[in-house]
Amino acid sequence: MCNACGFPARAGHWTDAGLDSPHDRLRARFRRAQVLARVLRPYGLTAHDNGVTDGVILSTLAGASAIVTDPAQLWPTVERLAGRAFDPLAG
Repeated sequence: MCNACGFPARAGHWTDAGLDSPHDRLRARFRRAQVLARVLRPYGLTAHDNGVTDGVILSTLAGASAIVTDPAQLWPTVERLAGRAFDPLAG
């Protein structure tokens, strides 16, 4: 299913609760990616949601990247890409 049709195609994460329209869901995805990018910047990582890919694209400054489609896999993927332990609350 495309973003104009109500991405995501599967049942959403709890963070999507209360988002009734496809526009609201897409806007929330973009906002989450912006916040995540700000959190990851000091660790040499970027986060981007292009609205087409089902998930957030995480990248290192060296060019390694991964697509995270499940919020439960976000922090383990960040740790793998950063090459060190990461505590999202330690900032």
